[in-house]
Amino acid sequence: MRPTKRDELVQKALTVFYQNGFHATGMDTLVKQTGISKTSMYKHFRTKEELILAALRLRDEKFRNWLCRRMEELADTPKDQLVAMFDALDEWFKEPGYKGCMFVKASSEYQDASHPIHMQCADHKRLLERHITGLAEKAGISDPGQIARRLLLLKEGAIVTSHLGLADNPAGEAKLAAIDLLQAAAR
Repeated sequence: MRPTKRDELVQKALTVFYQNGFHATGMDTLVKQTGISKTSMYKHFRTKEELILAALRLRDEKFRNWLCRRMEELADTPKDQLVAMFDALDEWFKEPGYKGCMFVKASSEYQDASHPIHMQCADHKRLLERHITGLAEKAGISDPGQIARRLLLLKEGAIVTSHLGLADNPAGEAKLAAIDLLQAAAR
C-alpha cells in the first residue's frame, strides 16, 4: 500500500526531529529537509506539536515492533528473550545515525508531565514495561513487575551511556547485570 502524503510527512519529520531535536527544528527546517511545503504540513497538522505527536506515535510503533521481534528472533524462551533485549540494543547502538532515545529527548524538551508530548513519551515507556512484565510472568519470575522495572532501568542506562559514549559496550555490561538480576530472581 502506497503511503499517503500525511504518512510521508510524518516519516520524514520523524527523521528530522531525531537528528535535530524538537525545539531546534522549526517549520522552515522541516520544509527544507522534508521537501514538503508549509501549506501541505498545515493541511495535515494544525501545529508543530501535533506533527511531533504523530512522529512519536510512529517511532513508538516502529521501535516496539522492532525490539519485540528482535528479542523473539534472538531467543526462544521468555527468560532468554529478556536477556536478548540487550543484544538487540547493541545492534541498535551500532546503527549509522544512532542518536539515543527519541522519547528521552522529547520528554526532556517538554518537561511538564501534563504536556501531551511528555505524556506520549511516558506511554511509550509504559508499553515497553507491560511487554517486559509479560515476558517475566511467562518466565515464571515471582515479582515480574519489579524485575521488568529493573531490567528497563538497565536498558535506559545502557541507552544513555551509549549515546554519551561513556563505555565501549554498554549493552553488554547491562546484559551481564540483567543475567545476574534474573539469576537472583530465580532463587
